[in-house]
Amino acid sequence: MEFEEYLKVKKIDSAAFKKADQVRFLEWETIFSTMHPDSFTAQKKFLINDIRRRYLLGNEPETLKS
Repeated sequence: MEFEEYLKVKKIDSAAFKKADQVRFLEWETIFSTMHPDSFTAQKKFLINDIRRRYLLGNEPETLKS
């Protein structure tokens, strides 16, 4: 899994995050490449929540529900 794909799963706008906080983005991207996504989540859990609040990915269109 790529880091930007991971951010999408976590509902974080990777472009906004990278633009506003490039140092942290690059640091996390490097760390992410060295470990399993679950380990990264466990290590950065509370920080991820803060980043999500700042750079929330826009709502995607809902699919029709039967």
